[in-house]
Amino acid sequence: MKPTSRIYLVGAGPGRRDLLTLRAAEVLALAEVVLYDRLVSSEVLAMVRPGALLVDAGKEHGRQEEMQQRILLELEEYARHFRHVVRLKGGDPMVFGRGAEEWRWLRGRGWDVELVPGVTSALSVPSLAGIPPTFRGLARSFAVVAGHACGGDGVDWAALARVDTLIILMGVARRAEIAASLIRAGRDPQEPAAFIENGTLPEERILVTDLETLAAGGVDVASPAVLVVGHVVRLREALVEAAMLATSCS
Repeated sequence: MKPTSRIYLVGAGPGRRDLLTLRAAEVLALAEVVLYDRLVSSEVLAMVRPGALLVDAGKEHGRQEEMQQRILLELEEYARHFRHVVRLKGGDPMVFGRGAEEWRWLRGRGWDVELVPGVTSALSVPSLAGIPPTFRGLARSFAVVAGHACGGDGVDWAALARVDTLIILMGVARRAEIAASLIRAGRDPQEPAAFIENGTLPEERILVTDLETLAAGGVDVASPAVLVVGHVVRLREALVEAAMLATSCS
């Protein structure tokens, strides 16, 4: 290994380049090699140092474990030949991004690793869409859930049903199952829910519905999308209108 080699685990944020942290932008300007996930936007990739090697490290469904191991070996191999190697992940690497697993594996192999946190889509995407996770007098708690794991028997739906606001990532494929499970656990079928598809990007689309409609399969949405369940969804209209009024008056 090169004595000065460093591997950076970098959060790319929710999509827009201006939502990157300053440290993330600095690291991308230094990068010689970048292994990036499929959720990293083209806007962010455009900030990588000119001439750097860009490696698509997106995982294929059904081959996640195999490809994860390949990514780790590739990071190690590139670090033997380059000083600045970046593992670029959408959102924050530590929020359902396996960042801690990669960090532990790389440190165990003796590599110098720097974590660069990112703005997580779990909070930024709903908030920018006018759906705050908490609101005084309406929602005092929130939980962030990995939707692709919600089909397992280990999910405590009763516990989740008691949380004011639920923010579900990677839940598009199982959206009907998730909604039905929440209703069975005691959540009101008429409770509002919203999907924010391609959050923060020009093609962003927001679909407001309720749990009953979602459980019946009545919502057409595509990944990537963040699902929010809770009464805070009703705040969106007022907040967006207030923001539009402020913009028109400025």
